[in-house]
Amino acid sequence: AAGCDIFRAWLVGLLWGGAPQPPPQSFALLRALWVSFADGLFVTDYFTRTPRKLSPFRSFASIELFHFHIPEDTVIAVWNLITFKEQGGTFGDQCPDRSITVYFRSGAPSVINPLHTHFPRDTAVPGSFALTLTWTLPNRTTGVFNVTSPLPGDWFLAAHLPKDEGKISVKGLYEECQYLFQPQLIVQRLVNIAVLYPGHITEQSMAPHNRSCLYKVFVPSYTSQVLVEVLRCRGAEGCPLWLRVRAKAPPLHNSTTMDCQEHTPCQLAQDLPFWQHWYYVLVEKHPGVPGTISFQVTVQLTDCSRPSLARPPFLPSSASMNMPHSFGSAGGLALGDSPPPTSPNDTKHPVPIPVTLHTGEQCWPVRPTLRNELDTFSVHFYIFFGPNVSVPPDRPAVFVINLLPVLDSGGVLNLELRLNVSSLCGENVTVFGCLNHGVPLTSSDNTSVICETESLAGFLLSVNATASLSRLRIPYPQTGSWYLSLRSLCATEHGFEPCTNVTAEVYLRAYLSPCINDCGIYGQCKLLRTNNYLYAACECKAGWNGWGCTDNAEAFSYGFQLLSTLLLCLSNVMFVPPVAIAVRSHYLLEAAVYIFTMFFSTFYHACDQPGIVVFCIMEYDVLQFCDFLGSLMSVWVTVIAMARLQPIVKQASVLYLLGAMLLSMALQMDRHGLWNLLGPSLFALGIMAVAWTARTIRRRHCYPPTWKRWAFYLCPGALIAAAAVLLYAFVETEENYFYIHSIWHLLIAGSVGFLLPPRAKPSRRLGPLPRRKGCGYQLCINEQEELGLVDPAVASINSICTS
Repeated sequence: AAGCDIFRAWLVGLLWGGAPQPPPQSFALLRALWVSFADGLFVTDYFTRTPRKLSPFRSFASIELFHFHIPEDTVIAVWNLITFKEQGGTFGDQCPDRSITVYFRSGAPSVINPLHTHFPRDTAVPGSFALTLTWTLPNRTTGVFNVTSPLPGDWFLAAHLPKDEGKISVKGLYEECQYLFQPQLIVQRLVNIAVLYPGHITEQSMAPHNRSCLYKVFVPSYTSQVLVEVLRCRGAEGCPLWLRVRAKAPPLHNSTTMDCQEHTPCQLAQDLPFWQHWYYVLVEKHPGVPGTISFQVTVQLTDCSRPSLARPPFLPSSASMNMPHSFGSAGGLALGDSPPPTSPNDTKHPVPIPVTLHTGEQCWPVRPTLRNELDTFSVHFYIFFGPNVSVPPDRPAVFVINLLPVLDSGGVLNLELRLNVSSLCGENVTVFGCLNHGVPLTSSDNTSVICETESLAGFLLSVNATASLSRLRIPYPQTGSWYLSLRSLCATEHGFEPCTNVTAEVYLRAYLSPCINDCGIYGQCKLLRTNNYLYAACECKAGWNGWGCTDNAEAFSYGFQLLSTLLLCLSNVMFVPPVAIAVRSHYLLEAAVYIFTMFFSTFYHACDQPGIVVFCIMEYDVLQFCDFLGSLMSVWVTVIAMARLQPIVKQASVLYLLGAMLLSMALQMDRHGLWNLLGPSLFALGIMAVAWTARTIRRRHCYPPTWKRWAFYLCPGALIAAAAVLLYAFVETEENYFYIHSIWHLLIAGSVGFLLPPRAKPSRRLGPLPRRKGCGYQLCINEQEELGLVDPAVASINSICTS
């Protein structure tokens, strides 16, 4: 008891130190396990992952994926799910509460569908656990997810936020609320679990304070049945024991169970067990039974390659059973050794056990496949002497597809069957295919084909003369061995019957691909990575959704795509009037920048469309860079032109060149940053303000001096530009992008036409003016330039000299 208390204190400090305390049911579950396996030795492992920022769900490409590994003999796994908010580097107490959904799956990532979209045809959707976290504190919350006797191997967690309205925000405009998620895992596993050997008896005495005894037995390939039996139960009236058996992990309350008090003999059989896996046997005492109970446990494995024989009790080498060398229990029977000496509580010796076989239960040779890796998640499985496969009428044809651990679970397993109708010789033949994981499923029934049992799930395919093609797609398949069993049956008036003298020929194609059909024309297949794990997912566009971008419930029509493209492209024609005004006022450099902006903005938006109405004259990145550079340079040269620096700075073109170089550098660093637009604009406005202030102080009059220039040009231009910036920063979303951004083009181009200053043109050449004698200076000012008229060519220019 003291050891349990010390262990519990250490466990709490390790897992929940600095985090909110876990729910009390977690401790209750741990205490129940400690009592249930009182004689076992526990080892605790702890794993954690770095916190990551969660994103709203759009597709599987927007989720955060976490990869864990659970060791064998684990009796409990507890995930501590920590979520907290951040805003501007501090706790986001003011951030809204947004629910977080977490998915759990063993063997491969979860195939999730929170938007309830349609999957592509012939797609199998595996199940997963789902958990929604709600906020218990203003800036953080914690959830606990317990799995009793989890399956060993890879486990994957996927987390995301709910789908948002798709607002397009300017980077750096305001402090964004961030939701960070960090999973932690603690596993508790038993060590030195006693190993049962086929054909041997293990004697056991269960003390009064013990409730159960746990064993495990390794099941090799070509095993058709596992038979567990409890013998010679003594120490209580009847045999108050429960016998439970489960594959890969210790049994649960809902595992296959036999009550030894009600059944004599107490035998529990598992047909079609998983090959190359451990099977766990739990003998549990009824509650309230006093005293010590002694019993014997034995296991018998049936070799389906030799149906009349059981597995031999003594094995000369490990190759006979393909059994791992780590047997667990110290002092257990090593391969090639004789049984250990007899002991009072644990005795092992061979006993003759009659073999129970079902009629016709046998296994057939399994044909391997050749693995050819072309690229990441691009693997073809070739059949020797294939791809055409002959299916005889009297037996099934079995093939195995081996998927490598971790490496192959992030893609899509594709299977295709095509029947050669000419090989049927006019018979009404149907070829059935069963795809199962871990063990082939071949039924002895000659009138039907069943691909599922109580403990084994499978997928059924069928081809005949009418439907000669069948496909199956499994996204994120479990790794290991997949078995495909092909069998031919003939259809009659009374159902299916075995065929006679008809060998069907089937074209079989099996391959691994990154995405389903490469996500179609409205999606993009993306290769994603989380730590050292790679996986692929589709990112859909133009309103298409679904796992393979095949759900068109919200898809954009062709007319809508064409309209949005034309609006975004033709709205740049609004730059033609500013170009004409600039050329007429002799602002040739400014006119060249406006033409550059109009050209690249038009073709950038023609290339940036999400649908099929796309036209790219250059690489996308080049077009985007030139569009952004042209937009910023248009703002820069317009404001510099408004400052009228030529009389003050004789080489004002230096500022144009300096602005181009600085803007290019800024865009290369961060193309979507707020200061890329705001910084150059404020700097140029500062230069203009200094120039205007200098003229105002020198003239002792507001510059520009005429109210018409302010009322009809400067104020309207500034208001139009401000409206464009507000639309761009606060109104634009993904749904209204095509027309809001088109309005942005119109407003920006229109504001340039208002803000571009006029340039004075002298109507005649004036001679030198006489200077006044005496001390003083002569200051010549251009009266029309100071007035800032739009078209100074129609007025005469008078030079006024003062001293």
